[in-house]
Amino acid sequence: MKLDIFNIQGEKTGRAVDLPDDVFGGEPNEHVLYLAVKQYLANQRQGTHKSKERWEISGSTRKLHRQKGTGGSRKGDINSPLFPGGARVFGPRPRDYEQKLNKKVKRLARKSALSAKAKTGSIVIIEDLNFETPKTKTFVDMLSKLNVGKKSLVVVAEQNENVHLSSRNIPNTKLVRAQDVNTYEIMYANTLVLSEGSIQKIVETLA
Repeated sequence: MKLDIFNIQGEKTGRAVDLPDDVFGGEPNEHVLYLAVKQYLANQRQGTHKSKERWEISGSTRKLHRQKGTGGSRKGDINSPLFPGGARVFGPRPRDYEQKLNKKVKRLARKSALSAKAKTGSIVIIEDLNFETPKTKTFVDMLSKLNVGKKSLVVVAEQNENVHLSSRNIPNTKLVRAQDVNTYEIMYANTLVLSEGSIQKIVETLA
């Protein structure tokens, strides 16, 4: 698949890049995409949720009133889950939500995600970014001229501090290095903006 290369002014440079079929031209595997996205979201969970159980509540253990003869229900101590400030029954405990996925499956998922974006025409190729000074307006203007809508993922070959500082405050736009891109971010973005140099990096990573 051949795509035109644009500059930061949104104009065609007259050059084109050929996207390798083994990475961008495959048939998307929906089940593998599901597994990769589920793993990513699960691994984002901190698992620090915690509520106090009965033995952790600080309070009197005296029985509130005698068992029979009061006309009311039976009651234990004030730490009972039935009372405000009491314990919680079967409350959440800290746990690890991390899931594991085989490297080959993760690699296939990223290929499937890239192929899905290529299939729907959601990939834009730009020249390598190299800003002299950090300026958010320059980055916003570039996205606007490239007709990139909301939720865009910009992939660069190498980390550039000025480019990073220019993009970090833009809502629904994320800048990542080619070797750090993952399936969830690719699928979440409406448009995938690839720098010219990032394509080779992606191919090397997924080879």
